[in-house]
Amino acid sequence: MPASKTPIYTALAANLLIAAAKLTAALLTGSSAMASEGIHSLVDTSNEVLLLYGMRRSRLPPDEHRPFGYGKELYFWAFVVSLLFFALGGGFSIYEGIHHLLEPEPVRNPEWNYAILGFALIFDGISLITALREFNRQRGGAPFWQAVKQSKDPSTFVVLFEDAADVTGILLAFTGIALGQYFHNPYADGIASILIGLLLTFVAIFLVRESRSLLMGETASPQEVAQIIDLVQNAPGILQVSHHQSMYLSPEEVMLQLQVRFRPGLNSEDLVATTQQLRLNIQQLFPHFQHIAIEAV
Repeated sequence: MPASKTPIYTALAANLLIAAAKLTAALLTGSSAMASEGIHSLVDTSNEVLLLYGMRRSRLPPDEHRPFGYGKELYFWAFVVSLLFFALGGGFSIYEGIHHLLEPEPVRNPEWNYAILGFALIFDGISLITALREFNRQRGGAPFWQAVKQSKDPSTFVVLFEDAADVTGILLAFTGIALGQYFHNPYADGIASILIGLLLTFVAIFLVRESRSLLMGETASPQEVAQIIDLVQNAPGILQVSHHQSMYLSPEEVMLQLQVRFRPGLNSEDLVATTQQLRLNIQQLFPHFQHIAIEAV
C-alpha cells in the first residue's frame, strides 16, 4: 500500500515553526534543555526534507546507469536521516547538557519556556497522530512492533519515531525546567538536556539498524514467496521451483529470481510462452513484484 506524504509534510511544517520558537525561547531564557529541543527540531526539519528528496529520487525511471531504477534512493536517505538524528540530535543535546552541568546558570523568564513548550506539544502531538494514523493504515491488523520490523517503507516509521521522540523530549524539557524552578536548582535543566540526548540516541540507533537492513536488501515475505512457488509449481509444464531469491528495491518494488525445472518435451516456443504467462500470473497476484527473472534448470 503506497505511503502518503501527509505525515512528512505535517511534521516538516510543525518542526520548522517549533524550531524557531524553541531557539528564540532558549536565547531569552538561557535554558539548556530548550536549546537542545530547538536543535532537535531543526534536525527533524532537515530530516523531513531529506526524506521527501529520497522519495522523489526513488521514483525516477530506470536508465542505462540504473537498469533497476532508483528505488533504493529512499533507503539511502532514510539511513542518512537516522545518522543525523544520532550525531546532531543526540550528540548536541548531551554536549549541551554536560556544558550546563559544568557551568550552571538559572533559567531566566521560565514563563517563555512553558508557553513555547505548550505550543510545541500541541503541534508535535498533531504530527504524531497523523503519522500514527498513516502507520496504522499500512500495518492493517499486524501487531505494532511486528509491523515496524516488517515495514519496507522508512518514510513512515522514521517520521513516526521522530514525532514520538519529539513529544517525549518536550515532556522531559518541561519537567527539567519546572524542577529547576521549584527547587532553585540549575542542574535539573542540564540533566533534562542529557536525558533528551540519550532518548534521541536510543531512537537513532534503532532507526539506523532498520534503515541499514533495508539498504542492504531485505527479502520478500515468506508468505508471499510461498504463494508464488505454489502458483508456479501448479502451472502447466512445470515440475518444480529449484531455487528462489528476492529483494526489495523500494517499498513497492521487488526483484524476484526463480530457477524452474520444466517438464521434458517442451520446445523453445512453449518455454517462452510459459515463462511469460508465469510473469503475468505472479504480477497479477502481487503487483509489486516488478522485476521477475525465470531461469530454466
